[in-house]
Amino acid sequence: MCVGSVLRRAMEDRTYRVMAEPADVPRRFRVEMGEAGRRLDLFLAERLKLSRAQARRLLARGAVRVDGGRASESRKGVGLAAGTEVEVAPFRRPREARASAEADAPLVVLADGPGWLAIDKRAGEPVHPLHEDEGGTVLGAALARHPEIQGVGEGGLRSGVVHRLDVETSGVLLLATAEDSWHRLRQAFAEHRIDKRYRALVAGPIEPRGSISLGLVVARHRPARVRVVPESERARARGVRDVEMSWRLLETRGAVSLVEVRPVTGFLHQIRAVMAHLGHPLLGDRTYAPPGIARAAARHMLHASQIRFEEVSAESAEPADFLSAFEAA
Repeated sequence: MCVGSVLRRAMEDRTYRVMAEPADVPRRFRVEMGEAGRRLDLFLAERLKLSRAQARRLLARGAVRVDGGRASESRKGVGLAAGTEVEVAPFRRPREARASAEADAPLVVLADGPGWLAIDKRAGEPVHPLHEDEGGTVLGAALARHPEIQGVGEGGLRSGVVHRLDVETSGVLLLATAEDSWHRLRQAFAEHRIDKRYRALVAGPIEPRGSISLGLVVARHRPARVRVVPESERARARGVRDVEMSWRLLETRGAVSLVEVRPVTGFLHQIRAVMAHLGHPLLGDRTYAPPGIARAAARHMLHASQIRFEEVSAESAEPADFLSAFEAA
């Protein structure tokens, strides 16, 4: 594990504080007919009343046996058959940190429905906190209006979070307010069934339309950065994710183009890294753009403008700083 991963894990581990109540006997469960097909990590989370992250930690520690055989973390997504026996070794139940509700924090709800909210995230606002004392997050503001979000999905500091946007990215963000909606939306994201559209200000004239598929890999973790993996390196590179997206040109002003981007996949910094790879970095992107373009705006000019999936539909207009940056081009 790289140093960045260790540091990030150490920060997240602050959320798992030991309670005084130990579990000094193994727990044994039999998968019922109604639970057949349930993922192992989800089964553990529901039966033990843990978050999925905590359940995965039990798997990583080798504390879980399925039909007598030790189950590693790699089996977290395995569907269980009815009658399967699951045994969990004694463990201390962690107290999971919780995000604090922030009643005074602004929150703009673009749309909502049974089990979900579409929020208009502001640039500079983190989606969720990294520790209990952190404020100014979308989740904190949402919890003040919708306390039922607490514990949904991954629970804890990531309660209700279905997907993420970079801190500097503005626009549509989905939160789940119910467990079944969280699973439905997460699965839809994983299966690339969500129609996501972004607006971006990129450097230079760009082809009117285009699409691209390539591999990305995390190059370093703190600060996070990804890089494109050349075909010649793919065989020996680890952790490569295939990504796919398309774009169309909306308008050009001087040396700046306004484009609509439709990512099929979702990966860390995908739009920013791929556009930079194509020679069209985002204005204000201090991670992937050269200095002159990085200084052209106060933040990277990326806005999540639309999300659609079944009954879920939300749109967000470009914020003032985005429009000003384009007008100044």
